[in-house]
Amino acid sequence: MDTMDDSTPLASQLLNESKRRERLKGRALPTPDETRFFTISNQKGGVGKTTTTVNVAAALAQAGLNVLVVDIDPQGNASTALGIEHHAEVESIYDVLINDVPLEDVIAPCPDFDTLCVAPATIHLAGAEIELVSLVAREQRLRRALDEYAKYREKHGMPRLDYVFVDCPPSLGLLTVNAFVAAREVLIPIQCEYYALEGLSQLLKNIEMIQKHLNSELVVSTILLTMYDGRTNLAAQVAQEVREHFPNEVLEAVIPRSVRISEAPSYQQTVITYDKSSTGALSYMEAAAEIADRGVSS
Repeated sequence: MDTMDDSTPLASQLLNESKRRERLKGRALPTPDETRFFTISNQKGGVGKTTTTVNVAAALAQAGLNVLVVDIDPQGNASTALGIEHHAEVESIYDVLINDVPLEDVIAPCPDFDTLCVAPATIHLAGAEIELVSLVAREQRLRRALDEYAKYREKHGMPRLDYVFVDCPPSLGLLTVNAFVAAREVLIPIQCEYYALEGLSQLLKNIEMIQKHLNSELVVSTILLTMYDGRTNLAAQVAQEVREHFPNEVLEAVIPRSVRISEAPSYQQTVITYDKSSTGALSYMEAAAEIADRGVSS
């Protein structure tokens, strides 16, 4: 590939991708000193929250790290993408939050990765916001369940979790508050389109309130640019604007617009298994490697 004529856009892209793959090839990702808890959040819909959750989790699991995905979006799209049953009869994260069912009773292994497991969502979560209102310590229920599950794994000689990712609904209700209280880090996907930063200030204000009143450990550690279209000036301008606003949080890795990324969930897969050779899979593997390398931003 080094001798390829890169004078055409396609050849240049292929050369670039080849170099990026070489950098990742055979690379072991560092194991964190302690479990890292991420909430993936943005109250704006359609920015790639679920896609980011499942693909980053899959890329880390593929590298041999122990990962748990907690799906608290009533639509259950993360559960679908990871090949987990989540029809109404399945015990789910709803039972954990509302009925105090232990997390280990609802967790299912992902069929594609030995070190990835999932706490699925079911349609019952749609009413959970209302049911949570009257419960004791309503904001702490997910955090408590995760703490108990960590003890369960230790007691039964299971390896410690390296990463926990909580996929949130596109709202700022009690389910998302539970996710913020359970997490230590927030990962915000931002699409490279007009109005990308609209609503972000409200999200940051909500995170600030959580930090002040419920979880002083919470930090916005990671921002990931998604749906990037390199053919447009707009995408480049938005990316530059976001990087200027958040120079320390934005990952170098950028997720492109990709048919393969969009197709994968319909086959109950992540893009990592659906088409490992695609640009989308490469980009998510780069993002996962960068997250693993960076640790928590101060």
